Amino acid sequence: MWVPYGLWMPQHSQPLLESDVAADPFEQFGRWYRDAGQVTRVPEAVAVATASLDARPSVRMVLMKAWDERGFVFYSSGESRKGLELAENPVGALLFHWDQLGRQVRIEGPVTRVRDAESNEYFASRPLGAQAAARASNQSRVIESREELDDRMRRAVASSSVGGLQRPPSWGGFRLGPEVFEFWQNRDDRLHDRLRYTREGASADGAPAWRLERLQP
Repeated sequence: MWVPYGLWMPQHSQPLLESDVAADPFEQFGRWYRDAGQVTRVPEAVAVATASLDARPSVRMVLMKAWDERGFVFYSSGESRKGLELAENPVGALLFHWDQLGRQVRIEGPVTRVRDAESNEYFASRPLGAQAAARASNQSRVIESREELDDRMRRAVASSSVGGLQRPPSWGGFRLGPEVFEFWQNRDDRLHDRLRYTREGASADGAPAWRLERLQP
């Protein structure tokens, strides 16, 4: 539960040592994510970077809607700029920034589409307005006016049934499967702590194996 900043005062500059972190970066992310939920209204806000085949990058803010050991999930139109770039170059990078804690988490890896059933379930959970917006908007495409967009929205809402709207075929979830995590902690004099986990195959029990290294700030 989010607590207004000031009622729970985090330390903006504090040590991040190898002895402090979990062996599994997903566990370490969970610790920091829970901390962020105490001091920020939207800890799930994350920047998503993609690139076209000719190496032209783009970045935008989205909301992470799920995460587990398989990766981090966000939703978008497959015909948006990010969707088209991920179709031709299916790798991406995430950046969580929690300023109140002086923390960042960078995550890199391949991106895949989630199963249709998972996208359908999430789409059905969205408010009618959000469902209608996904159907009304040809994301990232040029449109003549706001009035035309509003008219599309009205028609989408009017076409809804008791059970809501169906998910547009191109709209759905994207899952980034981490190969690299970096945990960044603010320190005084810009001597920040940076700990990087890099995936190195699997351990004897089949779980991912990770190498932990310190990076210079």
